[in-house]
Amino acid sequence: MLNQAKVFSSFTVRDLDEARAFYSETLKIDTKNWPEMGFELIFTDGNRHFVYQKKNHRAADFTVLNFIVENIDVALEDLKSKSITPQYYNDPDLPQDEKGVVRGLATGHGPDIAWIKDPSGNILSILQPE
Repeated sequence: MLNQAKVFSSFTVRDLDEARAFYSETLKIDTKNWPEMGFELIFTDGNRHFVYQKKNHRAADFTVLNFIVENIDVALEDLKSKSITPQYYNDPDLPQDEKGVVRGLATGHGPDIAWIKDPSGNILSILQPE
C-alpha cells in the first residue's frame, strides 16, 4: 500500500521567514506557503519538500537536500556571488580542493560534490554526477 503512495520529505528550520527568504529569494526556488504550518519547496522536476519551524531546532548533521548540477564550478561561483560559501570538512577520506569540492569524478570515486548550509545550519549538497 505505501509503495503506491505519493511521498515528500521535510526538514526543520529555526526561523521560517529567514529560511523562506534564503530558499525563494537567494536560491530562486519556488515556494508555496502553508499558513501557520511552514512552506513547501517546489522544484521544476516535480519534487516537493516541506519546511517547517521547530521551537528547539537543531541543524541536521546530514545532508537534507542534494542539488544535481551540470557544472559544479559554475554553480559554486553563482553561490559565491550570493555570499554563500562552501563548507570544509577535515576528513582525509573526502579531500576537498580550494573550492571546497571533493573531486570524485577524477578519481573514479563518485560525483564531484561540495556542501553549503542554509541559515538554520542544515546541510545542502551541490553535486555533479558526470
